[in-house]
Amino acid sequence: MVLASIGTAAQAADEPKIGFLVKQAEEPWFQDEWKFAEQAAREKGFKLIKIGVPGGSEVLTAIDNLGAQQAQGFIICVPDVKLGSAVVAKAKQNRLKLMTVDDRLVDGAGKPIESVPHMGISAQKIGELVGQTLADEIKKRAWKPEEVGAIRISYDQLPTAKERTDGASASLTRAGFPAANILNAPQSKTDTEAAFNAAAIALTKNPRFKHWIAFGLNDEAVLGAVRAAEGQGIKADQIIGVGIGGSKSALNEFAKPAVTGFFGTVLISPKRHGYETAVNMYDWIKSGKEPEKLILTAGSLMTRDNIAAVKKEMGLD
Repeated sequence: MVLASIGTAAQAADEPKIGFLVKQAEEPWFQDEWKFAEQAAREKGFKLIKIGVPGGSEVLTAIDNLGAQQAQGFIICVPDVKLGSAVVAKAKQNRLKLMTVDDRLVDGAGKPIESVPHMGISAQKIGELVGQTLADEIKKRAWKPEEVGAIRISYDQLPTAKERTDGASASLTRAGFPAANILNAPQSKTDTEAAFNAAAIALTKNPRFKHWIAFGLNDEAVLGAVRAAEGQGIKADQIIGVGIGGSKSALNEFAKPAVTGFFGTVLISPKRHGYETAVNMYDWIKSGKEPEKLILTAGSLMTRDNIAAVKKEMGLD
């Protein structure tokens, strides 16, 4: 019994400790990232230390805390990417390996800190999937492209939003959709009401179009456009909206008895962002195998017809 106790204590002492710091611990996305990181911890045999860091002071304190606990590394989604240089310096001070997830650190000049391994979401690829889905559905319904108006609900002051909508526009035009038919509808905020107001203006100014498509930063933007179309008497089978996020709002839309103009959403999975980053950090600590400097993930199209299958594929069933 004594020998067994000594062995257990030695094993615990050898167990790697990895921090996983997120900016909004209460958000479902980050809760899911933690869930999948915990799965990796169980499978690989390391201790996961979860810490919420809503502000800059909390970030620096948390890194010192990990150092005091003799952790070997941590993964972080910072509340402000401009903390980049401070985070890198604090990690080095505590002899901690550092990886970022979701949001990439930038230096004092606003440039990505490329020396820090990062896993993020490819906003461009997600936008391109939205655009291709819309182009495919136009073709499937045998609509004449010249008779279709595209509402681009834009929020260009946010780089991720611009990358998504630019990606969708590029994908549409590559598929032969007329660039002149893409109508920019800037929203004042990133919610459904602001999108509704922006789309209503575009719809009113362009009565010549027989059919409509809509895309934007997220599900809420597209839902706003769909509601605006409904308010102007456009029937559900005359508008195709494809959102991004796989949000509760999108799922509620799919659950309605009657099909609406909200056709689909690109579901972004937190599984790779939680599980894979944790495994990569573990391998880095245990075998010295440094992760790739930049890994960008995409998403999967979810419609009311394939909800169960896509959620299972993404590890969210």
